[in-house]
Amino acid sequence: MRRPLYPAIILVLVASVAAACGSKGPQYPEDHARYVRLDQAMESLRKAYTKRDLSGMEALMLPNEAADRVLHDSKKDFDEFREIALDFSIERVVIDGDRIDVYLHWQGQWKRDPAETGFRDRGHGLLRWTGMQSILLSGVGGDVPFGIAMRRTVPPAHSTGSPPS
Repeated sequence: MRRPLYPAIILVLVASVAAACGSKGPQYPEDHARYVRLDQAMESLRKAYTKRDLSGMEALMLPNEAADRVLHDSKKDFDEFREIALDFSIERVVIDGDRIDVYLHWQGQWKRDPAETGFRDRGHGLLRWTGMQSILLSGVGGDVPFGIAMRRTVPPAHSTGSPPS
């Protein structure tokens, strides 16, 4: 009695598919490398901001008016808050030549003193990057977390018992 060959054929097919899948690299290696650099730039920006490292942020930016504003606003945050925690979640990436628009959702917590609970905020914004080999921030749009100190101002308490007029 002859045994059916189906189990042997299936085993050979599974083994060849597994071998082909394991050795396959990215279909477009240059694009893949650019995405990796973009991801690294996003993480470096997030880390520099949470570590209150203004020079680290500046190293990731093209010198322009938008970068100056982000750095100025971030400096105010660093002066106001002692602890900053921030997370980015990328919603989509749009690439047009050397311009990369990253639409993101962010959420964070800012504390004036490590013992306090601080406050949480979140929003949606745009980080515009430029470059192929070197990815640099060239602009921002929407609601970005940089400059939260200016948006979350608390009116000073009045020392007199009378309400303001």
